[in-house]
Amino acid sequence: MKLCAAVLLFYILKHTCGQPDSQGFISIKCGILDKSSYQDLSSSIVYVSDHDFISSGQNRNISSDYIKPTLAWRNYNVRFFPDGIRNCYTLRSLVAGNKYFVRATFYYGNYDGLNRLRVFDLYLGANYWHEVNFRGAGSVNWMDIIAVAPADYLQVCLVNKGMGTPFISGLDLRPLKSSLYPESNSSQSLVLVNSNRFNMGPTDNSIIRYPLDPHDRLWSTYDTIPSWKEVSATSVVQNYLTDAYDVPLAVMQNAAAPVNGSRIDFSWDPSDPSVNISSRYFFVFYFSELQSVASNALRQFDIIVNNSTWNTKPYTPPFLFADSISGIVQGQGRYNISLVATENATLPPILMKPISETATDPKDGTDLTIPARAMMAIQETFGVSKNWMGDPCAPKDFAWEGLNCTYPPAGLSRITALNLSSNGLAGPIATYFGDLKALQYLDLSHNNLYGSIPDVLGQLPLLVFLDLASNALSGPIPYSLLQKSRNGTLSIRFGNNANLCGNGTTCGSDQKKINGSLLAAIMIPTVSVIALFVISIFLLCRILKEKAKRRANNPKDETALLENREFSYRELKHITNNFSQEIGKGGFGAVFLGFLENGNPVAVKVRSESSSQGRKEFLAEAQHLTRIHHKNFVSLVGYCKDKNHLALVYEYMPEGNLQDHLRDISSSKSLTWEQRLHIALDAAQGLEYLHVGCKPPLIHRDVKSRNILLSTDLSAKIADFGLTKAFSDSKTHISTQPAGTMGYLDPEYYLSYQISEKSDVYSFGVVLLELITAHSPVVPINDSVSIHIGEWVHQNLEQGSIESIVDSRMGGDYGVNSVWKVADLALHCKHKVSRERPTMTDVVAQIKEIMELEARRDRKQSEPVLADGDLSYTGETSAFEVEGSVGTSEAASPGSAMR
Repeated sequence: MKLCAAVLLFYILKHTCGQPDSQGFISIKCGILDKSSYQDLSSSIVYVSDHDFISSGQNRNISSDYIKPTLAWRNYNVRFFPDGIRNCYTLRSLVAGNKYFVRATFYYGNYDGLNRLRVFDLYLGANYWHEVNFRGAGSVNWMDIIAVAPADYLQVCLVNKGMGTPFISGLDLRPLKSSLYPESNSSQSLVLVNSNRFNMGPTDNSIIRYPLDPHDRLWSTYDTIPSWKEVSATSVVQNYLTDAYDVPLAVMQNAAAPVNGSRIDFSWDPSDPSVNISSRYFFVFYFSELQSVASNALRQFDIIVNNSTWNTKPYTPPFLFADSISGIVQGQGRYNISLVATENATLPPILMKPISETATDPKDGTDLTIPARAMMAIQETFGVSKNWMGDPCAPKDFAWEGLNCTYPPAGLSRITALNLSSNGLAGPIATYFGDLKALQYLDLSHNNLYGSIPDVLGQLPLLVFLDLASNALSGPIPYSLLQKSRNGTLSIRFGNNANLCGNGTTCGSDQKKINGSLLAAIMIPTVSVIALFVISIFLLCRILKEKAKRRANNPKDETALLENREFSYRELKHITNNFSQEIGKGGFGAVFLGFLENGNPVAVKVRSESSSQGRKEFLAEAQHLTRIHHKNFVSLVGYCKDKNHLALVYEYMPEGNLQDHLRDISSSKSLTWEQRLHIALDAAQGLEYLHVGCKPPLIHRDVKSRNILLSTDLSAKIADFGLTKAFSDSKTHISTQPAGTMGYLDPEYYLSYQISEKSDVYSFGVVLLELITAHSPVVPINDSVSIHIGEWVHQNLEQGSIESIVDSRMGGDYGVNSVWKVADLALHCKHKVSRERPTMTDVVAQIKEIMELEARRDRKQSEPVLADGDLSYTGETSAFEVEGSVGTSEAASPGSAMR
């Protein structure tokens, strides 16, 4: 009989440091003593300890009950990870852009004596790889992935998902030529499914691996099938020079053929229930004619997968050369595969079965090559002991402690805030911080940093807050930082660094000596200054004595907290013309327009006797405003505590509050969509500063459109800090009696009395919906029924109607896509569960991207936005889809506003 061999490979398409040996191999035996190694007798590969590849976890031997002669020695030990959600191995000294084959091996063997099988997840960097589960305590499980390295390292991460402690037995990396596995590229990897490559034909339970397979893939024999028989080649099978899979010849020498009949049938289904139903499986069939076929004989067959014929014409394999046929199927169902001889065939088909592999959709992946490398270098330089494993930002649930990231709908995540305060950092400030180009907030205070401040900090383009206080820094402050501080774009804290000098020039040694004439020139005016100083002290004492009389009945610690100008009640009556012009009213009392001596207008908020807010709230607002300095907060000019009279004096905001602009339907001039986006950004940046820039962070607790005030150019500033609370970085929430305004109040806070910065995020989500709709937080449906604005928007968007919720006074002058994205963002902000809400840093980043989208619409207004399609809204997560073709503008995609 003339025979041929076939190999079938199954793959799933899925997106996507330790020194290699002389072949480029990294071979790790997990769980053995540090710095130890051993040589595998069958492959001659040397395996090393995992000590240099990971800093967490503990070693353990498997139970002696599970040690057997056929068990490879590398499975005798494990490293397990009882602490932390994510623990990562780092495989270094790779070549960015090169392709690698990585294998992780797991053997439980009751190492912990609990005899309880574990289930956990495996990630390659930020990208999901596979779920690790076991048929039994004595089964070996391995996962293979073929991926392109985005940087000079790869990270393999084990993630605890609450179903048992993760562990690992071994980890291998092998380099591949770029021409191999073309389906694997920088945006897509191939992951082995069902943990098997089968060598069809042999029944001796042998495994083909290195050196027979130069890439050290594992090929095990398939189960004995009564209706199949083993066949072998009489000569050596060769690979084509252009072969893209390099199947080892030892595998191609054997095959299985039907004992009787003209077809081979088998089935396959994915084993990982966590693989998405939309996953794509990549099949590769390998064939080779193993013996010379007589002129009157023909081996010809079709390849059928789920009733679809894959080959375009009847297939005849080449003689003694490995050939392949490939294709893609989609879905998570069962796949029935048949090799069926054609009517003209005189010889049956034969089979050599397979593999399967997976990877991550590119939009789910994160390639933070430079920032991630910088963060790893910072960790190594200072020995930071946090949950710093794997990718700093992704997946979002495992982002590193102490940093904030943005998660744009497209493109890379970016590190925007880094808090390393009080972490025991010692040494000079590393220049690696300069690689974090998206950094806005950096806190290195209360450490043991010494030496000069590197100029790279002044080159960070987006940095708005820098805290270097309470270190041992010395030398001049870089001119670039001083310049940003002077022009108001950067808030800097340098206190308690005794040897810093703040003029941007050289310190100490370069000071000129003072000669006699210079000394005389200095001494004469100095005497005059001293005389003036004595007189000033005398006058100051008299003034303080007078003020002391007014404060006699007040606790001393209250006034010590107020550093702004103190007004008498008589002065307030004078500057407000006896409180003649009321410009607003709130829970504290009425607000009056006043004018200072220099003519500058101010707003004077006077506490009324009937106000529910008393001295405590008054002091809280004054205290917070004396420490808050940001362009998006109303500035406190001064205060009055004259007997029973309490008042706060603010800068005047001539355009009033946002609520009045949105609700005044009688006004002929409404805010444009662009103006509303700018107001949203200003307010979001103010709240972000409260949550991230203030130490300790602050929660506003009364975010609403009425507390957002507008300047002449419609810049927005947040006001009313009477309910503001400080909270510790070490706590995720504080317990406090619910306070705020109904409609804006976080329901989780209202029910549990537990408040966090996410409560402000909820309220801000309501404000975003107000900006879109101009409705109040409670929307009347009819004379007797009203619903919350979030529910009203949700119901309308489920019908796919954006126009029904948009404020008609904008006259249709808005980008549909940008409105959808703001609505999506708003509904994420007001998610019922606080942990599902974004941070204000996320919100700021999203609004900036939406504004850029709207700006592109303005620039391309003559071009169509959407054609032949409609927009629909689905699900409770507020994900929006575009159905139909898309024009030149950017369209909203599923989960586009928040990922």
